[in-house]
Amino acid sequence: MSDHILVSTQGAVQTIRFNRPDKKNAITRAMYGQMTEALSAGEADDSIRCHVILGTPGAFSSGNDLQDFMAFAASGDMGTEVFDFLNCMSSVKKPFISGVDGLAIGIGTTIHMHCDLTFATPQSLFKTPFVDLGLVPEAASSLLAPAIMGHQRAYALLAMGEPLSAEQARDAGLIYQVVEADALESTVADTAEKLAARAPQAMAHAKRLMRPDTETIKARILEEGKLFAEQLKSDEAKAAFMAFMTRKK
Repeated sequence: MSDHILVSTQGAVQTIRFNRPDKKNAITRAMYGQMTEALSAGEADDSIRCHVILGTPGAFSSGNDLQDFMAFAASGDMGTEVFDFLNCMSSVKKPFISGVDGLAIGIGTTIHMHCDLTFATPQSLFKTPFVDLGLVPEAASSLLAPAIMGHQRAYALLAMGEPLSAEQARDAGLIYQVVEADALESTVADTAEKLAARAPQAMAHAKRLMRPDTETIKARILEEGKLFAEQLKSDEAKAAFMAFMTRKK
């Protein structure tokens, strides 16, 4: 097991933490698999009543690991780990909250569209450079973002790749609250404890009534995924990735 995902339990709260700070918490296939396992186990455990997902100081996640992208483009094998995670996350019935400090790129942003509450520090930045890389939105964000923030702000985020500051993300409805960095994790922990103390069946019903139908979300994840895979092998994406890697060097 990789230590790039840390899973811990405090009382009735399960916390999943990205722990790959040297890569700004870029997510590998193995990390997706570990998160799916943790969420699934937490959902099945009656003693767990709330899920939390966190990053490290300065980075929630910089998105999918680019080496995984490059490997898929070369082999055509994307594996199932990403889609297993997205489908699992979209099906979570228990409260699911997140805390963000710093970068939240790509899926580092779209994860929060599946969260019930997200807290972020003032220095957080939300950006989805899908089209910049010749790709398309994922995680059902093409369905959820317009519902959350309206078509035009969703279009600016997902299609134009325009970043959102923490305050802009809050004003758009993407996150719940902006808190100072030294209060982020304590605020998330306190909120998780409050949610975990509430009647679990009533909480599950309330969440289901407020969210789009799970099967509709999964259908959009599948539709996006097929287009994402096609685009990842396209000349557009290859050129965009080569340009990106050249800039990094």
